[in-house]
Amino acid sequence: PDALDAPLAAARPEVPLLEPLPDEALRAGPGAPGAPADPASIVVSRQSVRLALVAALQHLPPRQRAVLILRDVLGWPAAEVAGLLQMSVIAVNSALRRARDGLRQAGVGEDDVREPADAGTRAIVDKYAAAFENADVAALTRLLAADAVLEMPPTPTWFAGREAVARFFGTRVLGAPGDFALTATGANGQPAFAAYRRGGDGGYHAHAIVVLEVRGAALARIVSFLDPGLFPVFGLPPMTPGRQASTTALKS
Repeated sequence: PDALDAPLAAARPEVPLLEPLPDEALRAGPGAPGAPADPASIVVSRQSVRLALVAALQHLPPRQRAVLILRDVLGWPAAEVAGLLQMSVIAVNSALRRARDGLRQAGVGEDDVREPADAGTRAIVDKYAAAFENADVAALTRLLAADAVLEMPPTPTWFAGREAVARFFGTRVLGAPGDFALTATGANGQPAFAAYRRGGDGGYHAHAIVVLEVRGAALARIVSFLDPGLFPVFGLPPMTPGRQASTTALKS
């Protein structure tokens, strides 16, 4: 009856966990298996995959998002998607049509998708890293959109709203400055961090892959994948001896 009294949504069991896709997986060159030989086709392919990933995260409900990524981004057959999501093939095809229609109706195009390298986005992401590493709840709260959402797969509970998200971070996650060290990476075409947590031995141990969605000048969604097993997928070590990110100068 304290932090968890804040508005939160229940589990969403209808959508199985989709793990984050490292941005390196979108950068396969002409020699990579299955990659197109034509350099122009490679560029178009990367842009299309990136658009699908980012647009899906920004505009679609969870089930449609899952189907679109599995079918259009990863190229899975409808039958395999149906098996993974415990749906019928007909339902998968229907969800895919709705997802595509939803993106068209939203008028989503490549010009509408913000690049993680965008200066404004990068500034917000850097400030998030600084606030998190310094356990600065007030600074983190200022970065959140009013309708910000926090998800923590595979934990089914999720938090909605700036106050609820900030309260959870302040009471259940952030302790003392230096408890966490963040290393920048990229996932699903979005800015992301590998979060290392300080252990009793003084070293920093793999904790979570955190994917951020920036909307306008605020953080709209934080998805923290609480799975240290993802670190090798991103080419990251399971442990680091000291603080990684030099973000103190970014505080304002």
